[in-house]
Amino acid sequence: MQALPQGQFVKHFQYGVGVVTQSNAERTSIDFHLHGPKKFATRLMTVELTDEAPPPKPRPARRRKVSTQIPPVTISVIGK
Repeated sequence: MQALPQGQFVKHFQYGVGVVTQSNAERTSIDFHLHGPKKFATRLMTVELTDEAPPPKPRPARRRKVSTQIPPVTISVIGK
């Protein structure tokens, strides 16, 4: 296989749909929707070109702020 244009959508049998981020005669970098960026030897990779765009990446859930204050403690003294 030869170098692919940047921005080309491809489909890989294991990683699914991704977009080419960098490609030359030796190495090709593809950012996959669910598996993140991967690097391949251009001559050995097996992908099929596709017009199908991957769905937008899910945004991570927001974390709630945890209160760092210690609640007041009530001490009762039993008198004499």
